Amino acid sequence: MNMLQKALSRGLTPANIISYACLQVMTRWGRFFGTLRLRCKAALLGVPVGQGVTAHGPVGLMRWPGSHITIGAGTSLISSWRRATAAALSTPVRLRTFGPDARIDIGHGAQLSGTSIAARSTAITIGRQVLIAPNCIIVDSDFHAHWPPEARATEPGMEGDRPVTIGDYAWIGLNCIILKGVSIGEGAIIGAGSVVTKDVPPHSLAVGSPARIVRSLVPNEDRRAAAHAADHATSATQSEAPQGGFGQ
Repeated sequence: MNMLQKALSRGLTPANIISYACLQVMTRWGRFFGTLRLRCKAALLGVPVGQGVTAHGPVGLMRWPGSHITIGAGTSLISSWRRATAAALSTPVRLRTFGPDARIDIGHGAQLSGTSIAARSTAITIGRQVLIAPNCIIVDSDFHAHWPPEARATEPGMEGDRPVTIGDYAWIGLNCIILKGVSIGEGAIIGAGSVVTKDVPPHSLAVGSPARIVRSLVPNEDRRAAAHAADHATSATQSEAPQGGFGQ
């Protein structure tokens, strides 16, 4: 009753309150059934799922025999528009391996929204508490040979596959594509709509197609403190070094 009175005092109409309540009920039911379906499917496919993992809506799992997919504790997989916040989802979360040597590892506390991850013959590793906004694609392969052109439809080009790593606490923006062989450093941010083709250093912002480093995310005072500490350590090392010369 107190919550209802507060809502009415803020100018919300009964229709607003009913609409919000219905949305909350649908969201909770979607999470319950999505998580139940995920755990049942993971058990059948032999995919380890950690404690506290939640799935909002359907999650596509496809594990090739002999390959590995792991979902760390506390991970949130969002495939429903009811759970998405500021953006529309185009697809559900999909985790797929296409060969016995492929591997997908999702770190603890990661949040994936409508993300498609496809590993064919190497590893795709997502760190702890990584945020991936809706409609992103992460692949370890081109899935077709580059040369000769007439062989692209028939040759898999597996020799070009490369692993992908996204470091802890990184944030991948809306509609990004992470291509093979890329390593994104800890705490980095990838701007919306970017295509990442090269490594991104830790704690940096990269945007564009192809993605380029725009600036460091480390505050200026922290960078100055780190530089001062490095200079102090260098000076201390030099002062402790033995002095050479004759007569010693």
